[in-house]
Amino acid sequence: MKLRNTAFAIVASVAMALGVAGQSAALTLNPFTDPHPLLSGGTIGFAYIGDGFVGTVQADGTGNVLYRTDVNGGSVSIFAPTVLIPGGSPSSEHFVASSLGLGGFPDRDVYVAAANGIIHIDHAGTSGSPTITSVDSVPGSNLASAVRGILFDAVGTFGNDMLVTTTGGQIYRVDSTGAATLLASVGEDTEGLDIAPLGTFGPYAGQLIVASEGSGRIRAITTGGVVTVINPNNLIAGAEELTFVPLNLGASGNPVEGFYGANYTPNVVKGAASEFTSMLGDIIVTGEFSHIVWNVHWDTTTLAPVVTNIGSFPNQPEDGIFVTAAIINPCPPGEVCNNVPEPDSLALLAAALLAVAVGAGVSRRRKSRAG
Repeated sequence: MKLRNTAFAIVASVAMALGVAGQSAALTLNPFTDPHPLLSGGTIGFAYIGDGFVGTVQADGTGNVLYRTDVNGGSVSIFAPTVLIPGGSPSSEHFVASSLGLGGFPDRDVYVAAANGIIHIDHAGTSGSPTITSVDSVPGSNLASAVRGILFDAVGTFGNDMLVTTTGGQIYRVDSTGAATLLASVGEDTEGLDIAPLGTFGPYAGQLIVASEGSGRIRAITTGGVVTVINPNNLIAGAEELTFVPLNLGASGNPVEGFYGANYTPNVVKGAASEFTSMLGDIIVTGEFSHIVWNVHWDTTTLAPVVTNIGSFPNQPEDGIFVTAAIINPCPPGEVCNNVPEPDSLALLAAALLAVAVGAGVSRRRKSRAG
């Protein structure tokens, strides 16, 4: 929700004074794209779709909510201009996510939060339709409250399903047929969500981690729906977006890798992969009211999270994502994939092969001279 009164500002100042466990060097976030030459609403959602990005602005309707960019943030255009994105979402905020081609879902289609449902839009942006077909086996029903966050499981612990958070705190699993099942209920508005990478974050590896901005609580949820508050002694006021720093961040060398966040209202900002190399496996949480960016690290000695202020957004942070090699070319756990590289990856591969060829030629010439 948007910062609308001074009470929230007071909460933010208290959080800054009392809730900081430590502070590291300031995080560098640079402008990545600006949809405002075409759209008027403030930036809200942002998702990587393989050959570019799709974002949302604070609005409802047709042709004025979604935009698309290339992988460099340029060539901004209206996305899905004929698809209606209905009202009913909190403050006209529409979270957006892209499917990974796993778990029976299409490859790189777009899913948009729309009140108590989700709109599925094909990759080209030519058509859209409701995603939810049933809730707990009741055909034609809607989720219990408005959708706040959408995540496609790339880790595999939740069967590569879609995971959904809501204003009422209900957390759902949705399979590729659109069948939604209640996973857990945390009793309060919950938005940010991600799955802890395997082999990291202590006992919560592979679990779904969610954030509630009202209380500042971060919770872990097992596949069986068991809920645990993991930061009872270090709440994060206004916890908005939550995303893990992937263990392989920056491994591909692809410049598209990094952190992207909606910087409400003016634009979307990016943090290079190198900004997070010391935080692999940690959680990044943004504070909506304070604009602070927090790092949450699992301390294996104290068996508790350590929360550190690592910087701040220029303006109010909304939804954010990490793009890594695993997102650029997703692969089901335990499988060997022959994914077709994205255009940027092909360009990088060509450059690498050229460098090898040139190096080999230099080496031969040196040997020839030496002989």
